[in-house]
Amino acid sequence: MEKSSETSWADQWDYNPDPIHEPKKTRGSGSGSGANYKQKVGEGFVKTKAVASSGVKKVKEGTSLGFHWIKNKYQKTTQKH
Repeated sequence: MEKSSETSWADQWDYNPDPIHEPKKTRGSGSGSGANYKQKVGEGFVKTKAVASSGVKKVKEGTSLGFHWIKNKYQKTTQKH
């Protein structure tokens, strides 16, 4: 695709000036905000791990109960009295 010297549709109909992007200003050395971020991520990871662990336990228990139920139903149909 060749670049043309014509203006684009957005340039033709956009009457607002283009925004000026200024670089972000940093505060101090910046190490404090990174430490806080890491701490929050770490706390979130611990919570997520705990929820996932309890979910896995529930799935294991449910699966085990399901297999036992199926096994009992099968044994009841195959027993002859």
